[in-house]
Amino acid sequence: MCRLYAMKANEPTRVECSLVHAQNALMAQSAGDAEGLVHGHGWGVADYPDGVPMIEKQTWAAFHGEHFAKAAAKVYAHTVVAHVRRATVGEPSIENTHPFHYGRWIFAHNGTVPNFLKVRDLMIPEIDPMLRNDIRGTTDSEHVFYYLLTLHLQHPEMPMLDLVARGLRQVVAWSREVDPERKIGLNIVLTDGTTFVGSRLGRTLWHLERDIDFECPICHKPHVHHETSEDYRAVEIASEPLSDENWHQFPDGVAYSVDEDFYLLTQSLDV
Repeated sequence: MCRLYAMKANEPTRVECSLVHAQNALMAQSAGDAEGLVHGHGWGVADYPDGVPMIEKQTWAAFHGEHFAKAAAKVYAHTVVAHVRRATVGEPSIENTHPFHYGRWIFAHNGTVPNFLKVRDLMIPEIDPMLRNDIRGTTDSEHVFYYLLTLHLQHPEMPMLDLVARGLRQVVAWSREVDPERKIGLNIVLTDGTTFVGSRLGRTLWHLERDIDFECPICHKPHVHHETSEDYRAVEIASEPLSDENWHQFPDGVAYSVDEDFYLLTQSLDV
């Protein structure tokens, strides 16, 4: 179990309220989510200042001290991924803390691959040896990340929405081969700052689409220095609704992407 947040916008956008100040901000979820679970085994915030991925991670709880709040306050970006961890596979450590990255790619996961050591035996031979050597931690999440990157190396022509759906179907198949009765959790977000894809499977996931330059209902200030020459568009993704705004729940068992016009697309995983 974990809680995640991601945002993709066509103009740089502040996310401090979503991460810190909203009624159910990610920092509040780290102290206790909708089920009362604490996600205190680390946090990470990633964005792309100057087009280069930048990740700040710590192994303590987001609600401890001011470190998470200060990291969130600095973010003003087109693409953001944030995560608070409740460890299920892999001990709390910086190597096991999300988001993970490779080159320009950033990845975060909410959920668990059950019986992971057995599933790993099936997955590892399918991960490109070059990428396999870059796995630093012991989480199911990081291994899924490098498996998806392997598919991208093998099939660069394939749209990432299709590729993610294909890759996650295979992870589900491996999990069922090991134990058909155990349920898998695969909420992910994967981005290189331009491409933005993910999934909902076995855990809650919500989205909010914005198509106007908005005044934040939390701080009552705009989060965007709007360019009047174009219409503002943004998509926010979160494990739970962050605010009293009009959030919508993803159906279970879908992959999603944000297209070039910043609209949300979904595809059934058929699992």
